[in-house]
Amino acid sequence: MNFENLELDISASVAIVTIARPTKLNALNRKTISELTDAFRQLMEDPAVRVVIITGSGDRAFVAGADISEIRDLDAVSARRFAADGQDLMRRIESAEKPVIAAINGFALGGGLELALACHLRLASADARLGLPEIKLGIMPGFGGTQRLGRVVGRARALEMVLTGEPVDAAAAERMGLVNRVLPADDLLDTAKALAGQLAKAAAESVRGILQAMDIGLESTVEQGIALETARFALCCSTDDMREGTRAFLEKRPPQFTGD
Repeated sequence: MNFENLELDISASVAIVTIARPTKLNALNRKTISELTDAFRQLMEDPAVRVVIITGSGDRAFVAGADISEIRDLDAVSARRFAADGQDLMRRIESAEKPVIAAINGFALGGGLELALACHLRLASADARLGLPEIKLGIMPGFGGTQRLGRVVGRARALEMVLTGEPVDAAAAERMGLVNRVLPADDLLDTAKALAGQLAKAAAESVRGILQAMDIGLESTVEQGIALETARFALCCSTDDMREGTRAFLEKRPPQFTGD
């Protein structure tokens, strides 16, 4: 896969996708959104990839937002298309059957926070700042921020962040549950890789089932969610990995899952 605005490294079942527009603080323009969409389509179809990490190039920004130089020239029609393309990317990540980890190195603002919110797990450097400042530009979030932020941190906190446009620091983000962990900047990527390596060793059907059950179930009734969980649990119990996992537990040894 050759990209203009992305760097891709695949090693030991983990793909690291680095958004590489350092002179623009890795801002999301149309080209980058298109490349991310293509990259995720291919990574989800690649059996060699079990986990994906997203990060930004440099040490200043994960993604500092959407590219304002492009937003400035949008009209209503082109803005709808731009938002739809961004929404498609975010939903593709959010509904992925492989874990996606955001390694937030610095600013995650606007579209950058929306990208992080679409990921399953979020690790942040201690100097990270996260926010949705679109209101200060006379616009509003367009890549899912008004929908996902409230689901993660609650309605009141989300409304305050979106209506004021003020970012929060990493420590506050951790307290409100916006990120899973805060780490020294020098440890961020290594910790993300270690976590990804742990997830890559898990039983593949279990991972797929958990991600789907929580993605769909948390937006459904409890009854619908339980029905989906039951179906996915039953599917796990048809796999060789389930037999290996239970056998390993009884034999007091680490399991060796194969994805079958």
